[in-house]
Amino acid sequence: MAGIKFDHVDKYFGNVHVLKDLNIDIPDQEFLVLVGPSGCGKSTALRCLAGLEEISTGRIYIGDRVVNDVAPKDRDIAMVFQSYALYPHMSVYDNMAFGLKLRKTPKTEIDKRVKEAGELLGIAHLLDRKPKALSGGQRQRVALGRAIVRDPAVFLMDEPLSNLDAKLRVQTRAEISKLHQRLKTTFIYVTHDQVEAMTMGTRIAVMRDGILQQLDAPQVLYTRPANMFVAGFIGSPAMNFFEATLRRGQDGLAVDTGVFSVPIPRSKMENLGKYIDRPVYFGIRPEDIHDANYVPPGTEAVAHVDALVEVVEHMGAEVYAYVDVGDKEFVGRLDPRTTAEPNSKLRLALDLGNMHVFDRETEIALV
Repeated sequence: MAGIKFDHVDKYFGNVHVLKDLNIDIPDQEFLVLVGPSGCGKSTALRCLAGLEEISTGRIYIGDRVVNDVAPKDRDIAMVFQSYALYPHMSVYDNMAFGLKLRKTPKTEIDKRVKEAGELLGIAHLLDRKPKALSGGQRQRVALGRAIVRDPAVFLMDEPLSNLDAKLRVQTRAEISKLHQRLKTTFIYVTHDQVEAMTMGTRIAVMRDGILQQLDAPQVLYTRPANMFVAGFIGSPAMNFFEATLRRGQDGLAVDTGVFSVPIPRSKMENLGKYIDRPVYFGIRPEDIHDANYVPPGTEAVAHVDALVEVVEHMGAEVYAYVDVGDKEFVGRLDPRTTAEPNSKLRLALDLGNMHVFDRETEIALV
């Protein structure tokens, strides 16, 4: 077993700077998710760790060993790609055993490992089939099994669920999490899907344009994002943002968006004194916007805003209401009992205990 460390890693493709001073320390047995939009450098970081790309500067450690110049086959890692990359003419058994055969592992050991992996993944009854006779989810499990039999120190997964339908993605997501708990091995998982990241990762590294934005536990990223990018990327639907100005009133500070103004709770004021009369961004998540008739018990700091409902999406357990206040459009996740209808007025209650304020220039979180 082994921890991983990216130590001031840079990667250039020609003049394009893809990874910029990347520093990540991944303890042994952690499940780390690299997440971000396409082109942010997350897959490149994984490929550099695997040895499929050479880094330009810096060092990569696997355990206590610098692996900059170590061949991929000697890094004790196993990688699962978005493409299953199975040999179509081989059975499931032979696909899973192929890497071990190349390493001249004894036949009895190969048989033991393949059958154990098959049982672990629920594909023991499929070992004699060819890939063409399998569903997409079964093929993905075979690809996972091929990695498991190698008993590597580190598992690397590059968007392995992208080819699966929605229901199967949820199921396989849970299976991979269970697999991590059973194997107690370091997992590094790349995805652009923030739901996958939030549900699977021990910690999440959010990347943008080759720069690490924030590295922390899922709930910390959600409740205390370091900047607007992280705040907008984590959470679905995304956080609502408003251009605003901080004002001092008779009862303290308030955020003035131009069409509505909301007071700032005292618990949020600590770092805002020097931003009075300066432009900021006000942020609030859809789940902190409620129908005023159905505010959850225990919600203390509430401000009311009257809005025009434009679109209503009934999700069953909740309702997404897209509303307009003046020229400001935003979305709320409302109680399913709401009477919100398109082209009707609705009084909303904003939970200010979970509000966010960001510097307009730097987009850094202020509260």
